[in-house]
Amino acid sequence: MIRLLSVVGARPNFMKIAPIVEELKKFPDIEHCLVHSGQHYDELLSGNFFSDLGLPVPDVNLQTGSGSHAVQTGEIMKRVEPVLIAYKPHLVLVVGDINSTIAAALTAVKLGIKVAHVEAGLRSFDMTMPEEINRKLTDALSTLLFVTEQSGVENLKHEGVPTEKIFLVGNVMIDCLLRHRQLAARSLLLDRLGLRQNGSAHRPYAVLTLHRPSNVDDSETLEGILRAVSAIAIELPVLFPIHPRTRKNIESFGLLNYLSTDEAPGRVGIVPLDPLGYLDFLSLNDHARLVLTDSGGIQEETTVLGVPCLTLRENTERPATVEYGSNQVIGVNPDRILEAAHSILQNPVMPFRRPPLWDGEAAPRIVAILRQHLRLESRD
Repeated sequence: MIRLLSVVGARPNFMKIAPIVEELKKFPDIEHCLVHSGQHYDELLSGNFFSDLGLPVPDVNLQTGSGSHAVQTGEIMKRVEPVLIAYKPHLVLVVGDINSTIAAALTAVKLGIKVAHVEAGLRSFDMTMPEEINRKLTDALSTLLFVTEQSGVENLKHEGVPTEKIFLVGNVMIDCLLRHRQLAARSLLLDRLGLRQNGSAHRPYAVLTLHRPSNVDDSETLEGILRAVSAIAIELPVLFPIHPRTRKNIESFGLLNYLSTDEAPGRVGIVPLDPLGYLDFLSLNDHARLVLTDSGGIQEETTVLGVPCLTLRENTERPATVEYGSNQVIGVNPDRILEAAHSILQNPVMPFRRPPLWDGEAAPRIVAILRQHLRLESRD
């Protein structure tokens, strides 16, 4: 029996692991332990994602909670170490670029356990981003590197990673999206918001998401973004599912005046929403006229959905979304945001291509490689 342990900790992780967990069920020779670090512990940020994605209750929940990067990373390492010692996995699987990712990878390697990294090789080349640090360190520790796009392959080769460690497998986020898109179409969210009539979207709207510290922890930057989006929201409502951290900063910076308080269905302005479950959020993005975001995963999802996306950052670690898809990286200058948004809204939506291997079959490729690698390892 092959023992595999995977570690997740935040919403994007859940979307990435769900197709792999489903694929692993096909192989009785693999025993799988799912560990939730508890990095995202709020029910709105964590719990309902498990039910939406059909994920089993985690075998272990470390219940780490929030804290500074050092505190959170260290606490996850302390709590995951006895789990690894007790379970004795043949390999630890980590996904994405959050603190749980690097904490689990570093702890495993220190115990002599090999690591596989899903979503390896992505680079923003911006070391002020905590995610960039986590990505680079996790890749350096990993034995198997599962890559979503060609840029990741080139980045890893440039860093001197042996070719035999690198596997271009496609994007498990897209596996998740394609498997749930039809189910998400049944969401009643648009009806509740007054944006759908007779079963179809009847009013154009935009979607905004903000969570990166560089955007939401600086009052001047956050106000500039909200000011630009408020101007866009004169033309069509902008739905804004607000991350708890972002909402707290909007309140403390005195920026609540940028949010609509009109309770009428289909209202205009920036419409604040609580964090949404996966299916409601997928439905919201799928029917949007425009998405404004600082999220890497949403850049990927809108590329496949064919929805124009403006990335409110100066860089992206996912260049395939620009090369093939609907994404534009425009930064946080209010004038640039307005100019780009107006250009999109005044022109018809153009057809976009899907990056190679973003076909919904990444998880089967990953599991096939894992099984082959672990079988060979067991013979040695």
